[in-house]
Amino acid sequence: MLRLKNLGSGSAGNATLIEGSDGIRTRRLLVDCGLGVRQLEARLGQVGLVLGDISAIFITHEHSDHIGCARSVALRHRIPIWMSHGTHAATGSPDFDGLLHMAHDLAPIDLGCWQATPFTVPHDAREPLQLRCTDGAVHLGVLTDLGHASEHVKTQLAGCHTLFVEANHDLAMLEASRYPQFLKRRIAGHYGHMANSAAAELLSQLKHPGLACVIAAHLSAQNNTAILAQQALGSALNWAPERIGVATQNDGTPWITVGVG
Repeated sequence: MLRLKNLGSGSAGNATLIEGSDGIRTRRLLVDCGLGVRQLEARLGQVGLVLGDISAIFITHEHSDHIGCARSVALRHRIPIWMSHGTHAATGSPDFDGLLHMAHDLAPIDLGCWQATPFTVPHDAREPLQLRCTDGAVHLGVLTDLGHASEHVKTQLAGCHTLFVEANHDLAMLEASRYPQFLKRRIAGHYGHMANSAAAELLSQLKHPGLACVIAAHLSAQNNTAILAQQALGSALNWAPERIGVATQNDGTPWITVGVG
């Protein structure tokens, strides 16, 4: 069984727990560590877990709302950590005391009873990666922080049963916001963040009979609403808006079993 629980999603910090079990072993991967240590501990504690229960950490890219306290958590709890060469270099190539593993495009990370395969995405970071995860029976796609869905992205997410996908902003809200023009251009640019409309277009291409669950993630607190994201993504799939899950900054998501609607 493969399942995920987002612990917080948005510009104030991101962390998602993915757990796989074969009935004998259970392995947990923390994707990004952008929340503070106390927040991580508190949110893990809500589901009966502690930082020491994490088997590995995967960092998607070097932006502070994603890498956060990753080094201190890894060192304190002796947790192996994966990131790309570019991400490591962008953070100053810190020492991880033997815990660091380099992640590469399409090179699977073996977690024993399941695996996570990184893939490159277009974002304004040094070498950003996202993930496709599988236990052999079901597939989960994790996709945030990208300006557009390249053909490579679409290929890696094809056939997923559950998708955790960025729906960062509504274009009209962003344009009407008080953000300076340079920031609006960055967010809406080819290497910024996906709008609701872009996420909807991607989902229309990824739709297949086995797709059971979609979670909208990394919503902007200023330039989007859960309702707008749900309407856009639901329309692309011919689903009722309320069928689209939403990962929030303060509460994340409940546990979501991959492949279950």
